[in-house]
Amino acid sequence: SGHFAKVISEIKKEAPNITIEVLIPDFKGDDEALKKVIDAKPDIINHNVETVPRLYSEVRPQANYHKSIDLLKKVKAMNESIFTKSGIMLGLGETTDEILEVFNDLRKADCDFLTVGQYLAPSSVHHPIVEYVHPDKFKMLREEAYEMGFLYVASGPFVRSSYMAEEALNHGKKQQ
Repeated sequence: SGHFAKVISEIKKEAPNITIEVLIPDFKGDDEALKKVIDAKPDIINHNVETVPRLYSEVRPQANYHKSIDLLKKVKAMNESIFTKSGIMLGLGETTDEILEVFNDLRKADCDFLTVGQYLAPSSVHHPIVEYVHPDKFKMLREEAYEMGFLYVASGPFVRSSYMAEEALNHGKKQQ
């Protein structure tokens, strides 16, 4: 976390008007580590949930869904002016109800921005692709997410967690 904080601080010294989004791990639940990153004041702190809770043991065996949701809550509790962002990949075998439940959990954590993209297996030893999700479903999920109160939602087959960071920030600022 110290490295994240130092990089953020150094970038701000060199380019004070730049938008900084940082994608962080859960720091194994270490609140002091998280606080170091928050105190560096990036514009957006991103921590991806990646998938639905039912699939965590297969897809993210070293992670904990509830710890990820709690991390996003803690960011807002420590500094409500920092935007929070998370993302989920589709096509791993999740149901629409499970996806919407994740969206609901993220909103309860006051998560501001959401990315929803298609999972693509990086190799044959990774979790297989169960489904190529139709673009209409991404559109429907974007609409549902906005109805739940997200300030910015990027949802589509080619969306990734760092997708359109500055656009998300500008849109989020307008919504506040």
